[in-house]
Amino acid sequence: MSQLTPARCPVPHDGTQWAARHMPMLAATMRTHASAFAGRRIGICLHIEPKTAVLVGYLAQAGAEIVLTGSPGTTQEDTADALRDYGVTVVGHRSDDLARHRENIARVLDAQPDLILDNGADLIEGVLARGGLPGLVGATEETTTGGLRIRSWDRRPDFPVIVINDSRLKLLVENEFGVGQSVVQGFMNATNLMIPGARATVVGYGPCGRGVADTLARLGARVTVADTDPYRALEAVMAGHRVGALVDLLPRTQLLFLATGHPGVIGAAEVGALRDGTVVAGVGHMPWEVDANALAEHTVSVHRSGPSGQERAVHRLRDGREIVILADTKMINLTAAKGNPIEAMDLGLTLQARSLAAIATGHSPSLESGVQAVPAAIDRQVAADLVDTLSRI
Repeated sequence: MSQLTPARCPVPHDGTQWAARHMPMLAATMRTHASAFAGRRIGICLHIEPKTAVLVGYLAQAGAEIVLTGSPGTTQEDTADALRDYGVTVVGHRSDDLARHRENIARVLDAQPDLILDNGADLIEGVLARGGLPGLVGATEETTTGGLRIRSWDRRPDFPVIVINDSRLKLLVENEFGVGQSVVQGFMNATNLMIPGARATVVGYGPCGRGVADTLARLGARVTVADTDPYRALEAVMAGHRVGALVDLLPRTQLLFLATGHPGVIGAAEVGALRDGTVVAGVGHMPWEVDANALAEHTVSVHRSGPSGQERAVHRLRDGREIVILADTKMINLTAAKGNPIEAMDLGLTLQARSLAAIATGHSPSLESGVQAVPAAIDRQVAADLVDTLSRI
């Protein structure tokens, strides 16, 4: 999806410049929509890495004042430093725990942004906890997890929130194909284990889980899928995967990938069913799919090893089994790899930029208060642009 004449991102950072060379749709979007961001104050929570730095750099170049924080455990410090040098206010560091992350969120909101670009709904949750923000026009939310969180709250936002993962286009290209590649890459980086022949179970067969399961299968893993939604379970069967109840699949599982986005999926019963030596990796946005209390009740000792972002925690259980947790189930594609492929992120961040511009200008007649999908006109136009870009390669 890259172009012959590379785009130039203003952030002087090698990784960010490399990403910008392969993000032509975002560059074109910012050329046509830059005026929407001039003079705006934008509060952002995103994984701070080169691809997102391209978007942040373009927004700052367009005249926006940016206050940015990362998601826990995924910030690439060299990228954050490059953004700071460029004049972006970057709050927090890779080592921040959840308590410090909440403080970082508060600092972003203290800047009184009039636009929000969120990742996991932490900023939006903070806005509601404060009773609102004066001058806030609206927000975008990157993830399925964030969309689920917002929809579960008793109090809903009284401003537009566009959930980018509700885009049919993004679900297909970035979540299914991009996440599948990057998660498996991160897993291999963290473990150096062999995929062909391994028994792998993917929990959750939404777009991200589907991408992981299908990528593992293409590499020769024997894949099983657990999903309580009968339609998704049927999709998995039709794709050639074995499907069953999670507690029935776990005793034969070597590699376990958690892709539901929901907390406590691996509870006491599931911990009791895990095979000795199972390696567990997180796919969802939040590291909460393993019930920490249930695991702790079974654990007698923990041995940690591996470099930052690729830590392996070997939990020795009371009955002698050992369970290996990678990076505390933080997203393995960002802790142990470089995130989704650049071209996939070009698509997702293009949807972000166009959706945020629609909120800023009020030009989309379909926008209203509350959670909603990417406007259909934007989704169709970006899909057409992607087809055109691919046809010219």
